[in-house]
Amino acid sequence: MTREKITLFDTTLRDGQQTPGIDFSVEDKISIAAMLDDFGLDYVEGGYPGANPTDTAFFAKKRTHRARFTAFGMTKRAGVSASNDPGLNQLLQSASDAICLVAKSWDYHVKVALGCTNEENLDAIHDSVKAVVEAGKEALVDCEHFFDGYKANAAYAVACAKTAYEAGARWVVLCDTNGGTQPPEIRAIVSALIEAGVPGTSLGIHAHNDTGQAVANSLAAVEAGVRQIQGTLNGIGERCGNADLTTIIPTLALKDTYADRFETAIDPEKLVELTRLSHAFDELLNRSPNHQAPYVGASAFATKAGIHASALLKDPKTYEHVEPASVGNFRKVMVSDQGGKANFINELKRRGIAVAKDDPKLDRLIEIVKEREATGYAYEGADGSFELLAHRTLGTVPEFFAVESFRVMVERRFDSNGRLKTVSEAVVKMVIDGETVMSVAEGDGPVNALDIALRKDLGKFQREIEDLELADFKVRILNGGTSAITRVLIESTDASGARWWTVGVSENIIDASFQALMDAIIYKLMKNRQLAGQIAAE
Repeated sequence: MTREKITLFDTTLRDGQQTPGIDFSVEDKISIAAMLDDFGLDYVEGGYPGANPTDTAFFAKKRTHRARFTAFGMTKRAGVSASNDPGLNQLLQSASDAICLVAKSWDYHVKVALGCTNEENLDAIHDSVKAVVEAGKEALVDCEHFFDGYKANAAYAVACAKTAYEAGARWVVLCDTNGGTQPPEIRAIVSALIEAGVPGTSLGIHAHNDTGQAVANSLAAVEAGVRQIQGTLNGIGERCGNADLTTIIPTLALKDTYADRFETAIDPEKLVELTRLSHAFDELLNRSPNHQAPYVGASAFATKAGIHASALLKDPKTYEHVEPASVGNFRKVMVSDQGGKANFINELKRRGIAVAKDDPKLDRLIEIVKEREATGYAYEGADGSFELLAHRTLGTVPEFFAVESFRVMVERRFDSNGRLKTVSEAVVKMVIDGETVMSVAEGDGPVNALDIALRKDLGKFQREIEDLELADFKVRILNGGTSAITRVLIESTDASGARWWTVGVSENIIDASFQALMDAIIYKLMKNRQLAGQIAAE
């Protein structure tokens, strides 16, 4: 039997950014877009070009290779033609593949928020969609407050959706903007809209989680005929969040109710990366992952001692609804050191590192990772450091240089103009090819000074790191007090567009930063040699 395609639309970078406490930089957006694109999602919605400098800069160029790179914005204003609407034209000029237009579909909002007539709103939807299509971009329309609007005035809500569809919108997305609609209502309203003439193959669902049912509502919409789901990584979003794609995707893939009828762009090989993706995203946000998150949480497949653990050890199916390895997670049984090996093998394979299941070095690697994570390291969000650790444990990493010592000084003083100034200076002493080199540098802060000094003179390796840039720096305090353990995550990039994260942990923030900086440089040098070997082999 041929399965129907469910299209996956990610709005982490747009709707997810409305989460309290989250404010993505351009570099954050570039990193997250690459993660989503690599994972295999169909659409990546990046934000609202023209609304703020960050989104405008982000849409200056296309940021995805496979996913449809999507801009978000309003339909044209009433009383202004599409060609003369500055907001709409900013969207048309962006480097996007598709444009998602938000349109009012509740007549109450048309009157109160837009201050125009119902007919003017329909004209705005029609003309805006036409302008997008004529510009050669794919048009999507988010029917804002669709379900509340339908319950208030069904005929007008349907008219908004039909106008968008008939004007050429590839997807008409039904938004439960206030998040209060229940699954039975979703099914009934979607079915009624399809009967009214908008086919399910052109309908999407955008659910908010205000009653804790965003995932259930999204699946209810699919059961009623919708074929696109919008959501975010880890369910982030304003108020109570959006539909969580890290729950929806494996449910569609692994539960027979859906897997027998539907397919998505996420195949089994990609699905095993789900836990890594979820945790890496949380690390980028500098927050702890939700341990009890379905499928990807650290506790999702954890069982304490007792009758559950006893049965689980005899047959995992007794207390597991899916195989942990299918989503890249692993079983955790408190009375025994079980599980995790298949997950490590998959992660190593993804990085081109082959290792046999019975290789004792693999057991040693797992042991080291568990020991280090117990002290504060987090390798899900530090791919560079994990790969270096794997190579060091399973094989070798060349000793490009050795650091004998480093010193960082911070001095607060008045400058020649009588202004108070804080100066940071770092000294690094290292050995390269048997020769001792000492580098001294000043920086904007102690970590910046240390970074400059470390990379100031690497001898024969200096040219190799000229394009190395520190793109982001995140600090997390892992426990309380002035002697707290500190974890530092550093994101690095180079001219090839490659990005990698490295991690350091210490009671001293400077020492933790130094560990991460060292790994960043060594990873870069190691990758250069791997790339050179691949080119030579070709």
